[in-house]
Amino acid sequence: MSERRGGAALPAILPIFPLTGVLLLPRGRLPLNIFEPRYLAMTRDALAGERLIGMLQPSDLAASGSNPPVYPTGCAGRITSFSENEDGRFLITLTGTSRFRIREELPLLEGYRRVVPDWHEFARDVDGEEATDFDRERLMRGLRGYFQQHQISADWDSITSVAGERLVTSIAMICPFDPSEKQALLEAPDLGERARLLTAIVEMAVMPRSGEGTGARH
Repeated sequence: MSERRGGAALPAILPIFPLTGVLLLPRGRLPLNIFEPRYLAMTRDALAGERLIGMLQPSDLAASGSNPPVYPTGCAGRITSFSENEDGRFLITLTGTSRFRIREELPLLEGYRRVVPDWHEFARDVDGEEATDFDRERLMRGLRGYFQQHQISADWDSITSVAGERLVTSIAMICPFDPSEKQALLEAPDLGERARLLTAIVEMAVMPRSGEGTGARH
């Protein structure tokens, strides 16, 4: 049984795809290369149904096994682009729909994991929102230093002209932040708080470490 919100069907059972360091946010676009047999089966089943897959991160990077514990909060994405290679791989793009919390995990199906999602806490995710209460110029200054530090090339004309939600979502998803930072960005209660957290993360990343730049000699 599915729940409808804002014209979108949100299923009562959701397949999940745990990936460390990968973040999907509502209205963000995430390309994926699917090749493991269990995830090929997951993709085929999603395409035959509501086309939704839940993206989460493992919560214990030291855990062994093929089904590690995961964070209780993830984001569902709808398959909006799909192609199949000659070698059997699927190339798909997920477009973020809504975050969810795991209410219950179900038995494996053809090797892939499924959960009973709870959508209610994130009812506003299906509606776009504009981050009007964050310091965009401060974020841009931090990003310039972060991109320079990590040798990331950027089209600054496009970045400076993009709308607030798209800017925050795109930067949060593409930057190589730590998994815990990615999770914090996912769980931010609203876009304004996510923007402020993103600004803090990039500023901390480029902040000189203790002892750097002091001219000390050894």
